[in-house]
Amino acid sequence: MTPDRSRPRATHYDLVVIGAGAGGLVTSGGAAQLGARVLLIEQHRLGGECLWTGCVPSKAVIHAAQLARNGGGQRWAEARANLDQAITTIEPHDSPERFEDFGVEVVIGRASFTGPDAIEIGGQRVTARRFVIATGSDPAIPPINGLGELPFFTNDTIFDLDEQPEHLLIIGGGVIGCELSQSFARLGSLVTLISNSALLPREDPEAVAVVRAQLIADGVTIIENAEVASAGGEPGAIRLTLADGRTAEGSHLLIGTGRAPRITGYGLEAAGVETGKGGIVTDAWLRTSNKRIYAIGDCRDGPRLTHAADQDARTVIQNALFPFRKRKDYSALPAAVFTDPELAQVGLTEPAARALHSDIKVFRQDFDHNDRSVTEADMRGFVKIIVLGKRVLGVTIVGAHAGELLALASFAVSGKLGLSDLANQTFAYPTLAEALRQAAEQPGQAALFSPFMRKLTALFQRLP
Repeated sequence: MTPDRSRPRATHYDLVVIGAGAGGLVTSGGAAQLGARVLLIEQHRLGGECLWTGCVPSKAVIHAAQLARNGGGQRWAEARANLDQAITTIEPHDSPERFEDFGVEVVIGRASFTGPDAIEIGGQRVTARRFVIATGSDPAIPPINGLGELPFFTNDTIFDLDEQPEHLLIIGGGVIGCELSQSFARLGSLVTLISNSALLPREDPEAVAVVRAQLIADGVTIIENAEVASAGGEPGAIRLTLADGRTAEGSHLLIGTGRAPRITGYGLEAAGVETGKGGIVTDAWLRTSNKRIYAIGDCRDGPRLTHAADQDARTVIQNALFPFRKRKDYSALPAAVFTDPELAQVGLTEPAARALHSDIKVFRQDFDHNDRSVTEADMRGFVKIIVLGKRVLGVTIVGAHAGELLALASFAVSGKLGLSDLANQTFAYPTLAEALRQAAEQPGQAALFSPFMRKLTALFQRLP
């Protein structure tokens, strides 16, 4: 029999978690398995944006689009079936039943703080030793004249499309815009991508150039550094007018201008929780201005990535339950753009590093010198390692499977591996990962194969 999840069974808990996305699930499940009495509150369905409208469906569509490019005959109908199957397969991992098996009490409803140490949920007042806010984010909608009178999609709704867009207009040249513009183009739609900046403005420009070239090759019309002044037309015939007078017309419109923290309607003022433009303000231990309340994931001011929320959760479990505290640290947080080719980054990009340090060194290895890339006839992209002294500040990879290749680089940026460790590591041959070693060994080779070493070698050869 399905338990009653409309209201809590108790009035006090060790930990109350508000929001059951990636961060909330990891926090509640981990804390309960450690023995804490945990209440998890979710107003919609467990799994959050990542499972239902973000990472999982978008990657399923990207896969279908790759099949279409390779002649698999995929269109939107097949892509939609693919994403539905992916969600169905993964959803049990995030189900209420699974977390109840961990010992978490799950309530479906909306929680609101009524004071610094209490919430109201299902008509009941609940207190706790600690609270964790993990309410996630919503699509950020730009203030464009006329936009409110037109139907448009966001990444929260685009995957519910019933029909293939004839011509998809996309506003936003970030991760959402780049990934979905390529996917829909490969699935057979005309696509126009409009960005108010250069594409992927936070990424390495040389790496972005590789991605941009492929988007254009896939048929995406890209308009960069252009503001959309107004939107007009009607359903099926949408017209965007740019600030310089140019227009773009299409059948469907997707807004991909990022995410905004979901922080209204939770009574944060009553709890004394400070918020800012970027979300809930937290300290080095992810505590809010109310020290019994923590905030993690997209709702707090900081990086909005699923694995960042996961990292936050593991930090907060320690900080909320135990007296020994752990500081948040995003310096080696990896990130990947799942276009084809993929663009992956950990640590500082080359431009960011040069803005901070005058004496960095950059070691680059292109994939056209990688034997695996040559055998697979995909030599796009490169590996770039940014170094200050002996410290690896950042690694940029653009190319096939770049996100998978980033794992070892993350150890280097976190300080667990040095440049020489990467250079001396033996990789299986032939693999794409060898490019990482080849980039790392460049400074050592320059010193090793020097005139001095040649003289030294010749001297030793005179020995019996």
